[in-house]
Amino acid sequence: MMCSINAIFSFRYSIHIAFVLKMVAQKFTVDLDKPLVFQVGHLGERYQEWVHQPIVSKEGPRFFESDFWEFLTRTVWWAIPTIWLPVVCWFISVSVRMGHTFPQIALMAGSGIFVWTLVEYILHRFLFHIETKSYWGNTIHYLLHGCHHKHPMDGLRLVFPPAAAAILCIPFWHLIKLLATPSTTPALFGGGLLGYVMYDVTHYYLHHGQPTNQVPKNLKKYHLNHHFRIQNKGFGITSAFWDRVFGTLPQTKAAEKAR
Repeated sequence: MMCSINAIFSFRYSIHIAFVLKMVAQKFTVDLDKPLVFQVGHLGERYQEWVHQPIVSKEGPRFFESDFWEFLTRTVWWAIPTIWLPVVCWFISVSVRMGHTFPQIALMAGSGIFVWTLVEYILHRFLFHIETKSYWGNTIHYLLHGCHHKHPMDGLRLVFPPAAAAILCIPFWHLIKLLATPSTTPALFGGGLLGYVMYDVTHYYLHHGQPTNQVPKNLKKYHLNHHFRIQNKGFGITSAFWDRVFGTLPQTKAAEKAR
């Protein structure tokens, strides 16, 4: 009997706590003048709506109280090719020294770039746009990608911080090493890394560049459409290829009006 009473009490207490947390989340308002990272988790279920209401300003918010952690969240776009292109060249040169011909190297590097475009799509669609509502879920999502949707023109948070990218390189290297031969692994990895560099630089350009040619103009329009009109489609950055393959190509305004 006592066990049953305790179980009922525990259940009611859990419901009460959940209700209190929900009420707190409903009343909570983010203060944009204070560091944001540890605030957004308190939004609870309202986080998804909040993060997809963009603030168009080149001045980004502060993330952390700590100057050290704040510094790690800010990256100038040119740091990406400056840091990673020498690494790309080194990895490709390893396969060259192992006896591969130029056509073989071109094929391996090209394959790495192509695979990266799929990785880019998968990460953007299934990780960066995952729906969260818990405190830590919201906080982590905001750091990964939510901040970019909330402040899409923040020029110092458009490219991936090199320290984080270096950590992510480790599992990708070991995965390629597992699937490829010792002599082809470096060139394949180098190609994938080159694809990443192209992606990050392109991403920055789509937000801050002023293209004059039709192809980059269309790509810029396509990506900004993802930010400001249909945020659950159009996940490709460097191209719309995988959106076409997987059916996530957004409708045009004309097609929407015709419905």
